[in-house]
Amino acid sequence: MNARDRAVARLDELVSIETPTGDAEGLAAAQAVVRSWLDPVIGEPGVVEVVDGVRHLLWRGGDAPKVLLLGHLDTVFPKGTTADRPFRLDEDRATGPGVFDMKAGVVIIADALERIARPGEVAVLLTSDEETGSLTSRALIEREARRTGNVLVLEPSLDGALKIARRGGSIYRIAFTGRAAHAGLEPWKGRSALAELAHHVLALPDLADDEAGTTVSPTVAQAGTVTNVIPEHAEVRVDVRAWTLGELERVDERMQGLGAHTEGVTVDVTGGINRPPMEERVSAELLECARRAAARLQHPAIEAVSAGGASDGNFTAAVGARTLDGLGPRGAGAHADHEWVSVDSMMERIELLAGMLDELTR
Repeated sequence: MNARDRAVARLDELVSIETPTGDAEGLAAAQAVVRSWLDPVIGEPGVVEVVDGVRHLLWRGGDAPKVLLLGHLDTVFPKGTTADRPFRLDEDRATGPGVFDMKAGVVIIADALERIARPGEVAVLLTSDEETGSLTSRALIEREARRTGNVLVLEPSLDGALKIARRGGSIYRIAFTGRAAHAGLEPWKGRSALAELAHHVLALPDLADDEAGTTVSPTVAQAGTVTNVIPEHAEVRVDVRAWTLGELERVDERMQGLGAHTEGVTVDVTGGINRPPMEERVSAELLECARRAAARLQHPAIEAVSAGGASDGNFTAAVGARTLDGLGPRGAGAHADHEWVSVDSMMERIELLAGMLDELTR
């Protein structure tokens, strides 16, 4: 079996194991498959680290690893998705749930490690809760980033471009509590949590700053129980993104200070800054390493972009580790039914990652 066919076979095997965040059985099955690939190459068994009941997979790379390869095995797709949308290959295009975000990146890690001289000096961390904010894996990610000082994130590329900066993000839940009453007989005795929610949904986007690239987006809301009752409870979830920590902190101060517009309704804000921004300066040295490797391989020149979405690379950058993101392949449709990945670009990325690792572990 040639290298391309093996990469496709591995991708098929991994995509066919459904791994929605929180599905311990599916994630354990995927971890077992990846361990069968990496254990013989790295020369040590992967260790399962359990945090708050969630299992994450780590190869420590010895006592002094030179670089950390970072990725995740969980996807956003519910169990049963592969029955309707199984892995398929149509010439260069592979499709299936999680194929782009980011099971192709995991295959790239495995195949690149087999090509380098010192795989035992490379740490690998594959987490299981990235898609829900890395709540249990964050401390583990930060610990391993500090230990290595260099982090390569195998999240998808942006049409082939590496990601040298990412916006940070905050997540909030705002709960409103009023007083229920019969909507037909005595609505004036009620205090509508839904009306209070409406005030906030309309006002919250005003906390954004278009010039600074800061967005504040109410995204999920719920209220009420039945049609003829004034809603006693309501809540809204809010997504905040910003290029600087100062902007996240500005919005956080305003969020934590939110008050009620409606007499008799209380407002309770939970949540806060989830991922600090990944600033461009932390990527500079590793970007040059990537460009040198591409030149040696006679690949096209490496392009670099700033990306609006966050990843676990935000955490590694925040603790001072040099971080380069977007080393996964070309493709599109992350989190969507039309998700796809280019197998040709997977093969290019395997070569590029191997070239970078050989330089970093020399």
